[in-house]
Amino acid sequence: MDIVVLAGGYSHEREVSLSSGSLIANALMENGHRVILLDLYFGTTEATTFEEAYTKLKKDKYEYKVKRQIPDLNALRSQKTKPNELIGDNVISISQTADLVFLSLHGELGENGQIQAVFDLYDVTYTGTGYIGSAIAMNKILAKEVMSQYGIKTPKWEVLSTEQSPKISVPCVVKPDAGGSSIGVYLVEKSEELKDAVKDARRYSKDVLIEEMIKGREFSVGVLEDNALPPIEIIPKSGFYNYENKYQEGATVEICPAEISQDLTEKMQTIARKVHSVLRLEYYSRIDFIVTETEEIYCIEANTLPGMTPTSLFPQEAKAGGIDYNTLCNRIAQLAADKK
Repeated sequence: MDIVVLAGGYSHEREVSLSSGSLIANALMENGHRVILLDLYFGTTEATTFEEAYTKLKKDKYEYKVKRQIPDLNALRSQKTKPNELIGDNVISISQTADLVFLSLHGELGENGQIQAVFDLYDVTYTGTGYIGSAIAMNKILAKEVMSQYGIKTPKWEVLSTEQSPKISVPCVVKPDAGGSSIGVYLVEKSEELKDAVKDARRYSKDVLIEEMIKGREFSVGVLEDNALPPIEIIPKSGFYNYENKYQEGATVEICPAEISQDLTEKMQTIARKVHSVLRLEYYSRIDFIVTETEEIYCIEANTLPGMTPTSLFPQEAKAGGIDYNTLCNRIAQLAADKK
């Protein structure tokens, strides 16, 4: 197949996206597909069709390592003559002339349903969840409301849309209402830390989510074609599972399959499948949990486009389930092709 791997974009998570996209592109090429990697934000002025882009832009191998710093979006905007246009040159026309687009996007435009809706309008086939499920899952507040409605346990929360004081007392978790990769997320242990945490979270979204802090072990469960993969346990060597610990090799211990009882494994997998269903997710996702000492299971959030970097969780879970990386990428691409 002729496949565009769409990565980058105008997002604080573009570094992760470009790293994921490089690995995905390499895997798809090894599976025999014709592949180009395209940055959603910049696109290209060198081609208007997939055939032209493949001739001019193809590489034998893609490589990209995530930098430690969160991307400076103001600096990114300065590199573009029309910075407010979030879809780059010829992205739509090149995508229309490919067989499908493999979405390797993370954060705002990539996961909130907007690019999915645009592609639906232009009859572009793409991987992953459609615009409705993407929009629900990306908005942490809406996702928690839906999960609670269906009896799925999630930490108590409140929303700060103004400068009001939160009702939930410390310790608590402060995070933007949208976004991923733990950007703008703070574990607040002392009341004097709360104001600065809220202020920083507002840099990434207008509304700020305050959650009760659940003490326990952190797990993730991938869902592929409605089948739950083996759980993985995440143990950061220092601090919590923040941006640096997620994407710098050696910063976190990840155990897969998780060393837990079969009963707890099956309970988490059942909840993961239910979250995948009620949030209207499609084909694949990753569901994150905190499990207390008494084995109460709290769902933290759902990821519609799980990371595919060297340190990402979803590929590790798939491997533990007997699916190697190249097979995983090929299967996701084939699922998209089959829905045409």
